[in-house]
Amino acid sequence: MISRRDFLQASMAASAIVGASGFGNWGRLAAQQLLTQDDLLSFKTFGNVSLIHLTDIHAQLNPMYFREPEINIGVGENKGEVPHITGADFRRLYGIEDGSPSAYALTYNDFASLAKGYGKMGGLDRIATVVKAIRADRPDALLLDGGDTWQGSYTCYHTEGQDMVNTMNLLKPDAMTFHWEFTLGQDRVREIVENLPFAALGQNIFDAMWDEPAAEFSPYKFFERGGVKIAVIGQAFPYMPIANPGWMFPDYSFGIRDENMQAMVDECRAKGAECVVVLSHNGFDVDKKMAERVQGIDVVLSGHTHDALPEPYLVGETIVIPSGSHGKFVSRIDLDIRDGRMMGFRHKLIPIFSDVIESDAEMSSAIEAERAPFQSELSEVLGTVADDTTLFRRGNFNGSWDDLICDALLEERDAEIAMSPGVRWGPSLIPGQQITREDVFGVTSMTYPNAYRTEMTGEFIHTIMEDVADNIFNPDPYYQQGGDMVRMGGLGYHIDVSKPIGERISNITMLKTGEQLDPAKSYVVAGWASVNEGTEGPAIWDVVESHIRKLGTVSVAPNTSVQVSGV
Repeated sequence: MISRRDFLQASMAASAIVGASGFGNWGRLAAQQLLTQDDLLSFKTFGNVSLIHLTDIHAQLNPMYFREPEINIGVGENKGEVPHITGADFRRLYGIEDGSPSAYALTYNDFASLAKGYGKMGGLDRIATVVKAIRADRPDALLLDGGDTWQGSYTCYHTEGQDMVNTMNLLKPDAMTFHWEFTLGQDRVREIVENLPFAALGQNIFDAMWDEPAAEFSPYKFFERGGVKIAVIGQAFPYMPIANPGWMFPDYSFGIRDENMQAMVDECRAKGAECVVVLSHNGFDVDKKMAERVQGIDVVLSGHTHDALPEPYLVGETIVIPSGSHGKFVSRIDLDIRDGRMMGFRHKLIPIFSDVIESDAEMSSAIEAERAPFQSELSEVLGTVADDTTLFRRGNFNGSWDDLICDALLEERDAEIAMSPGVRWGPSLIPGQQITREDVFGVTSMTYPNAYRTEMTGEFIHTIMEDVADNIFNPDPYYQQGGDMVRMGGLGYHIDVSKPIGERISNITMLKTGEQLDPAKSYVVAGWASVNEGTEGPAIWDVVESHIRKLGTVSVAPNTSVQVSGV
């Protein structure tokens, strides 16, 4: 008799043959320029439960370009494992043809030329079309939002997230979890959550004073779908007070809390849950480890690290599904739940090609209404991307957007060294594209934007770099508490990701002079996104805007200042 694990493995293999994510089909069709909306949405309905997952929209209401990472390094047990495979290696792994729309959507090579051919992706109006189509096929499908929804744009910043709340409510999600939302401040988060028409979940969101579950956030919610009792457990970003300013949400504490997660899974099973789904903002590697440590989870819907994989990842009997970011993809997962057990699944990663999927009229009108009061500010042109440049940010080290921000800090703040946070969000711009104020906000919008100017010793700068590197390249995923490596302007360095903390960073060099960073010397440093309360300085978007206006045409040379080994 086939075991349940073998059954699940066979289910995934069979799904992959026909396109578990619909991946093989839409890739071939689009390569022949025959792609239609029906192709993107086609799905052989399976089982008795359907899940719809989207995550890390970062307040992107409209279609945009978004370049996937060139460098995504895995360490420890995750070295060489997905999602830490990029470019040609990724395409070989999944059988993707060079130059195909699947190559464009999921890898970085030839991005600018492919973008001109295949167009922008995402847009909440297109997502609405997809969600409605899935619900037309499976009316009781669960729509689950993985968080990082109320942050990342001009309109979101100026409405304190209300534009995203209003438009997302039209999608009628069943539940969501959280990360950057908390940087709106705890009072604003409470105000929004109190009025949400769906569940706000986070088993790991605790009252900081009493060290007990926070009353505003339920650990889980039950749903009856397809005759199946489903428990959805929320997992908010665990490292909020480390990666973001704790003073903005002092009443809450977070953490992975996998012991409590196990207790919640057990509690849900005891209450009759036949299927347990974790809606997570841990990040993919953390989700993999949690799925190993916590027993009884059927599905982990993974967010935070912006990974998009055309097939689910199996950890024992748990399937882990990442769905990308910025609205580029929506995942549909059909489950066969029988006698309280998941017996099989079918999965489709739906690419949101905005030139193929029709705009939903209701959502389009809502988006237009949210943007209308700000239209003149959004559309103001600041400069143009040069023909030799693509502005992007996504990867372990500097992207060209990061380099431009660092250059702005060096020039506008009269500094020797610049530091920019290793965040992953923000649309890409292709050669010849106009740069608008909306574009600048797309890569800088946050509620602690002050661009500081201070002095730091070389020793302190080195310490900062080592600490951040350990947040990314610690071999234990539970200690990977950051985003990507802090972006440095004005200096170069070597990093050996295989070394322990304190030994990874070496040969730190001032790029202007070629001199080694002097541990005892003080340097003028400009940066932004400090987690310290009371940080002073102009907003980073004003700094970048001033710099772009002076340049007119923005050309960013390839960054060769970071040498990486130990990969």
